[in-house]
Amino acid sequence: MTKSNIVILISGNGSNLQAFIEAQKSADFHGTIAAVISNKADAYGIQRAKDADIPTAIIEHTAYSSREVFDQALLTEIEKYSPSLVILAGFMRILTPQFVTNFTGRLLNIHPSLLPKYPGLHTHRRSLENNDEFHGTSVHFVTEELDGGPVIAQSQTKILAQDTEESLLKRVQSLEHKLYPVTAKLLLDNDITWKDGDVYFKDKELKQPLLIE
Repeated sequence: MTKSNIVILISGNGSNLQAFIEAQKSADFHGTIAAVISNKADAYGIQRAKDADIPTAIIEHTAYSSREVFDQALLTEIEKYSPSLVILAGFMRILTPQFVTNFTGRLLNIHPSLLPKYPGLHTHRRSLENNDEFHGTSVHFVTEELDGGPVIAQSQTKILAQDTEESLLKRVQSLEHKLYPVTAKLLLDNDITWKDGDVYFKDKELKQPLLIE
């Protein structure tokens, strides 16, 4: 099977990027990272990409007069690679509606909570403060609503009595590194599809996110 192009957007360390770099080595992962783009020149993820011989680009948002102008420059760079998927992997920018619309059904994000719980920041702290039994991570389609797009898949961990924000963060990050490439593979294999704002798994509407261990 021909491998589809993936573009990954980062702003920092790139640990989820590294998970994709490892995943694409598998013969049954039908995607290849065509480019890694960062809005920060000092993002360590750029070095990860270079070490894996993946093309990189730096598009610093501070060099642009507005969010819209930056997003247009980003869009132009991404479209050079005709990607089947655009993966947000720690990309710390809120994208404009115009940008999001260009990649409807192809734009994924991962969030460190069991959405719809805890959109936004400080998810581990909020989960602990609310004495939740479980915490985890979610992969979702990106829409104009922040952390509000349809959730495709989740992984969860039981919260332990001795857990702190730091211990929970580490465990959830470990879940992320497994969940994100697995979910992307479902899209690359056409097991997950987007139709008119709804998510389908093997041609049946997905009523609840897939729970992936």
